[in-house]
Amino acid sequence: MLQPRSLRPYISISSPSSSSTNPNPNPRETVSRYNTNNEFPSSSPPSSSFSSSSSSSSRSLKNPTSFSHNHLIAISLIPSAFFLLDLGGSTVAATLIVGLMISYIIDSLNFKPASFFSVWISLIFAQLSFFFTASPSLYSTFNSSLTLTVLASFLCGHTTFLIGIWSSLQFKFLLLENPTVVAALERLLFACLPITASSLFTWAAVASVGIDNSAYYLMLFNCFFYWLYSVPRLSSFKINHHARFHGGEAPKDSFILGPLESCVHTLYLLFVPLCFHLATHYSVVLSSYASFCDLVLLFFIPFLFQLYASTRGALWWVSDNAAHLHSIRLVNGFVALVFVVVALEVRVVFHSFGRYIQVPPPLNYVLVTITMLGGAAAGGAYSMGMVSDALSSVAFTTSAIVVSAAGAVVVGYPVLFLPLPAAAGFYLARFFEKKSLTSYFAFVVLGSLMVTWFVLHNFWDLNIWLAGMSLKSFCKLIVANAVLAMAIPGLTLLPSKINFLSEISLISHALLLCHIESRFFSYSSIYYYGFEDVVMYPSYMVVMTTLLGLALVRRLYVDHRIGGKAVWILTCLFSSKLSMLFIASKSVVWVSAVLLLAVSPPLLLYRDKSKTGSRMKPWQGYVHASVVALSVWFCRETIFEALQWWNGRSPSDGLILGFCTLLIGVACIPIVAIHFSHVLSAKRCLVLVVATGLLLILMQPPLPLSLSYQSDLIKTARHSADDISIYGFIAGKPTWPSWLLIIAILLTLASITSIIPIKYIVELRTVYSIAMGLALGIYIAAEYFVWAVVLDVLIVVTIVCASVFVIFTHMPSASSTKLLPWVFALLVALFPVTYLLEGQLRIKNILEDSEIGNLGEEEKQLTTLLAIEGARTSLLGLYAAIFMLIALEIKYKLTSIMREKVIESSGIRHSHSGHNVSASSLPRARFMQHRRASTVPSFTIKKMAADGAWMPSVGNVATILCFAICLVLNVYLTGGSNRSIFFLAPILLLLNQDSDFIAGFGDKHRYFPVTVVISVYFVLTALYSIWEDVWQGNAGGWGLQIGGPDWIFMVKNLALLVLTFPSHIIFTRYVWSHSKQSDSPPWITLPLNLLPIACTDVLKIKILGILGVIYSLAQYIITRQQYISGLKYI
Repeated sequence: MLQPRSLRPYISISSPSSSSTNPNPNPRETVSRYNTNNEFPSSSPPSSSFSSSSSSSSRSLKNPTSFSHNHLIAISLIPSAFFLLDLGGSTVAATLIVGLMISYIIDSLNFKPASFFSVWISLIFAQLSFFFTASPSLYSTFNSSLTLTVLASFLCGHTTFLIGIWSSLQFKFLLLENPTVVAALERLLFACLPITASSLFTWAAVASVGIDNSAYYLMLFNCFFYWLYSVPRLSSFKINHHARFHGGEAPKDSFILGPLESCVHTLYLLFVPLCFHLATHYSVVLSSYASFCDLVLLFFIPFLFQLYASTRGALWWVSDNAAHLHSIRLVNGFVALVFVVVALEVRVVFHSFGRYIQVPPPLNYVLVTITMLGGAAAGGAYSMGMVSDALSSVAFTTSAIVVSAAGAVVVGYPVLFLPLPAAAGFYLARFFEKKSLTSYFAFVVLGSLMVTWFVLHNFWDLNIWLAGMSLKSFCKLIVANAVLAMAIPGLTLLPSKINFLSEISLISHALLLCHIESRFFSYSSIYYYGFEDVVMYPSYMVVMTTLLGLALVRRLYVDHRIGGKAVWILTCLFSSKLSMLFIASKSVVWVSAVLLLAVSPPLLLYRDKSKTGSRMKPWQGYVHASVVALSVWFCRETIFEALQWWNGRSPSDGLILGFCTLLIGVACIPIVAIHFSHVLSAKRCLVLVVATGLLLILMQPPLPLSLSYQSDLIKTARHSADDISIYGFIAGKPTWPSWLLIIAILLTLASITSIIPIKYIVELRTVYSIAMGLALGIYIAAEYFVWAVVLDVLIVVTIVCASVFVIFTHMPSASSTKLLPWVFALLVALFPVTYLLEGQLRIKNILEDSEIGNLGEEEKQLTTLLAIEGARTSLLGLYAAIFMLIALEIKYKLTSIMREKVIESSGIRHSHSGHNVSASSLPRARFMQHRRASTVPSFTIKKMAADGAWMPSVGNVATILCFAICLVLNVYLTGGSNRSIFFLAPILLLLNQDSDFIAGFGDKHRYFPVTVVISVYFVLTALYSIWEDVWQGNAGGWGLQIGGPDWIFMVKNLALLVLTFPSHIIFTRYVWSHSKQSDSPPWITLPLNLLPIACTDVLKIKILGILGVIYSLAQYIITRQQYISGLKYI
């Protein structure tokens, strides 16, 4: 029964038009209620609430702050953008990514207009690259049709244009400065998207599944986007909705779209699918009754949808009279319903389900028409609110009885038992009229009997195996599922005290659905008479049932029909079905369900953050984390199958353990982030778990056989006869040292996150530094230097010394400053000893090798030399990294000391200048001083400055050694590359000011060593190149080009080399002093570099000339900027 009008405030209230009852000379016929989503939820047309056109001129644009329809636009434009990127390929994607990165950088620098133009330029260049890269493929896709290629390219360009408009509406400066422009852009978006998005989505669907049913795809997308964009919505940039609506009514000029756009959208909805079908199937349009019915359905289904959308105001542009619109819906809806029902009978019922119709013609056509048309008419009348009095109730009940009886006769129900379906129809009609639950459950009982009879009569005796089980078992599942589906609506209407019945029924129904779909999808063929390759359950059915289930769960929860725990279980069950689309495992649904049930409680069961009771207690957090770990362990075989599918081979035990650990950490993120965000130890443990998983995945260390999980599935996959016959038994390299690297990294993370309190306990710091050194040392020695035990011991000692030095330099103790210089000295002394000893041990091992002994003398020497150089290169790289780390640590520590000194000195000056401060602030100052003294280590900054005077010298020695080793490595690895010096010279930025080696060197001189080293390097290498070419006669045929002996070549290039000196000398002096050395401008030496660039035969001299030009210009620009800044200061 319909609710009274007083309980439905969204229904428009008609007002009399006479002036005697309404003092308003221009009365509004209806009042439309407006909600916060800028849409009309009422079943009455909002057009009846429009004001007269004369009142629209008095309204002005509001001050916009944001575009409120982003979620609607994203539904169509984001998938469209991905489709265009897939069509364009990597070139379009790279162009767009680079452009958007530039736009983001510009926007982060607060250049909003420049960022706006940068976004548009990025889209333009991306579209141009799309035209160049995708046009040939489009031309071949459309069978060399130039017209279709041009139309498709225009559609893609138009979509890019709409994306640019949407991006423009995100810039607030544009909203504030140009309110009329943004209102027009919003209108343009909503006017174009129903046409553009439906066309592009249909294109994507046709590309995926073929063009056979393309017109129906277009019809569905048209209806969807018409509902999103053509149903009247209030603009984000027009009238202030809450302040200027009188009585809750929505004026005409507050809508986004006008009458013209709404009319075009309606015509597009009604006629374009029909025309598209005629264009793509013109040869078979009238070949059969079914083909003709396609034309009827493609027109009248959108027509019915249009009439339904008119209840939400879609036909506001047709008439302002609500009664007129209601009569239009009633008459046209009945006519359209007749055509749709008749077409469905021919196209669907008799075409696909004719074998189940047990009545001979022509009676079958009559009964099927009575069943379908009567049922559709009764349902439409009830949904339109026409069943409201005694006469209409009797007609509704009679139609339900007749429809049920006719339907039972059609499917062959025994005539003797026809009262049962008639009674079922009667009780169903009574339920809709009286809302009687007794009547509904009577209908459920009778309907269950009918469904059971239909299944037994048609399928029970068939000897078919379907989805890995017999058809009888499948029939039992179908009957149980149908009975639950009929019972659930009545159970949800029961009082809230017994909601658990509906929850149990919903969960049981979801479990049965998951089981049936899992069987259908895992065994996707029918084993009967050669139908092994017939797909029984397509992927889109899984997606559709999942979305419908989630929507039903959300609706029931909003209506308070089910509780939070049922929502949690149902959401996990329905979502777990999607895993079937990605992982080909027969148990993946249940594994995914268990994992989701373990992971989702922090998100679904404790969602209300405003209530303290919704937060987990600590014991609940531990329990949930344990359940997550157990569920991941339960999923181990599915993880194995997924990794095997991804890698194409069986994953190792370390990889499986790493993914399980990472999955546990990621699954525990909601627990920590939502409920224990204030607990620092929980965050630290989570970081360690995630880091452990990542390290295990990257390193894949071996596991002992006793700890590895060996199920039948894993054993079968790892001992495949095909793999052994193809690849044989492969002896892998021992990977146990990777455990040491994992331990070292985890110890580092534990110390950084203060899980191990090495900052406050000196003894623990000592043990930690030695353990770190041992782990890293043994790993490096076992992984890269496996020739002799003596060498391994020296490498381990070296790494331990480096670890102790770095850790105690960063966190000093009371006695560490006296011991650290000796530790560094031992480290430096070990370098030449290890280097020389490595060569001798390598020579000894090579000479003792039996295979090497069979070679000739020259081959033996060459092999020995190459082996020694390769091993020594690794050793040099190790020491370079150690000295680099020490130099970085000392530089950081000295910078911290200087900063502390500056803060202390400024604090002293502030205390002297403010000695008249009131005495009330002194206790607080003493408290803060005591608090700072209690938090820092016992070894203070002042004592470090006094006892750590060795630090600058040690840092300089480490920096110089690192730079020298890197130069040697450059010669070994690249043969002395010209580009490498530009990467190696910045190492000298780590030099410090000290009184032993570099006196007078300060922070302002830090770039001096870099420039000097670069210039000296190229000068020396240029001299060596000249000497090498002249001495070895490799002048490159110079005599034929110039006509002189080698000494002219040498003189010419030496002279050109000298011409580059002035610019380098002047710039180097400027970098040291940061002041002009003469009154001449810096660029006066620039022309001297042009001749070496143009005439030299040596590449190094040409580089020196280019550097000279750069130095001169840089010095001129810097001095000019300093001069301008000085003038501004004056």
